[in-house]
Amino acid sequence: MAEEKQKPYDTGLKPAGEILCAKCGVALTLHPVTLGYMSSTFPVELPACPKCGFIYIPEELAIGRMLHVERSLEDK
Repeated sequence: MAEEKQKPYDTGLKPAGEILCAKCGVALTLHPVTLGYMSSTFPVELPACPKCGFIYIPEELAIGRMLHVERSLEDK
């Protein structure tokens, strides 16, 4: 059985050109990232530094959708 490729979860984030990496001073751009929690993985696109790979997770995403998904997985 062929492994089915997961479609990236839409975080609703726009291209992150306005946010600069604190270490490199380079504008962050959206990159595919795989998040993992409790043996589950989720492909998403998040702002990341193209130079050092730093990934930025906005507070509203962390305490919004990500927290909701974490609680849903913990309730299973």
